[in-house]
Amino acid sequence: MALESASLLKAGLVLLMAAQVLPSVSGCSRGVYGRVINDLCLAKFKFDMGGLDQGLWCSWPDTMEIYEGLTNCTYQVALRMDCFWPNQIVDRVFMHIHRAYFHDCALTGRLLHDPPISVLAPFITVPVLVTLLMTAVVVWRSKRTEGVL
Repeated sequence: MALESASLLKAGLVLLMAAQVLPSVSGCSRGVYGRVINDLCLAKFKFDMGGLDQGLWCSWPDTMEIYEGLTNCTYQVALRMDCFWPNQIVDRVFMHIHRAYFHDCALTGRLLHDPPISVLAPFITVPVLVTLLMTAVVVWRSKRTEGVL
């Protein structure tokens, strides 16, 4: 009995040690991942945005390539470091850059707009006319009771 409990205790200790060691050996090291994102991706983004006139920061065509580069960089780093993407670190990075670079940008141009009247009119007119037509047919048919059955 004492031999069984000693071997069970050893097995438990081995599992406990494995649980402490294995996550750091395989998988994502969040601290290193965060530093690589800051040193590699965010540094390049800041350099590229610094080269762009500040008046163009809110222009999507001018910043799209830089923004996509940051997105792709965070994805590639996550892929190579066996980290999930997107993750909390990436979310914080993007929240930071939006606060730092895009906080004054207006939402106009990115908001949804109504389609032109030439597109909108048929989508409104046809159902209204079909409803009126069906109502007229039902009323006309209900007045003609002879020969129904």
